Amino acid sequence: MDQPKYKRVILKLSGEALSGEVGFGLQADVLNSMAQQVVELVQAGVQVAIVVGGGNIWRGVTGAKRGIDRATADYMGMLATVINSLALQDAIEANGIDTRVMTAIEMREVAEPYIKRRAIRHLEKGRVVIFGAGTGNPYFSTDTTAALRAAEMGVEVILMAKKVDGVYDDDPAKNPNAHKFETLKYIDVLNQGLKVMDSTAISLCMDNNIPLIVFDMMTPGNMKRAVMGEKIGTYVGR
Repeated sequence: MDQPKYKRVILKLSGEALSGEVGFGLQADVLNSMAQQVVELVQAGVQVAIVVGGGNIWRGVTGAKRGIDRATADYMGMLATVINSLALQDAIEANGIDTRVMTAIEMREVAEPYIKRRAIRHLEKGRVVIFGAGTGNPYFSTDTTAALRAAEMGVEVILMAKKVDGVYDDDPAKNPNAHKFETLKYIDVLNQGLKVMDSTAISLCMDNNIPLIVFDMMTPGNMKRAVMGEKIGTYVGR
């Protein structure tokens, strides 16, 4: 059997992605699809960590625009990511793979507190580690969390699971002539303002030479194709 190109990865899932076509909340079919694809990676010998957003439940920026204190709104968003993390944990374990949810804000009754060495040990034992509650700090996105945890865990690539099949110069849903990029440099993402990750996260990836693969998560098998080194989606690196 072919060996995976990447042996340790972080999968970045947006909260919105888990809501499917409904646009809010959690959809069981999407959760199960994500879980099955993650299981495929583990069975291929890949160590998998996951960072999930909370936008399907609450977005801090949106809350701040409604008059809620920005830090408070961001903490509410962190709690939303924990709800999604627990849902993912349940879906993955229903498919036969052990997981651990680790949170940047302590809530020991439902998850382990994030400790770098413990997280790495879980990965080495073949467990899927799901990072919840962002970085534990307001004003930082879950994109930045993914970049930070990737650097701490020593992962080889961040898999950016999206509802589109790569990075475009315009919204392909609105512009049929939008151009898809096969490869991009970090600096191009920053200079062109492309919506891959926020600028803090991209800068952190660039400083630590952590590549990204942006791909369509809705196509079964795409996660495994990405870790096996197939050309899929958009590759962002040096």
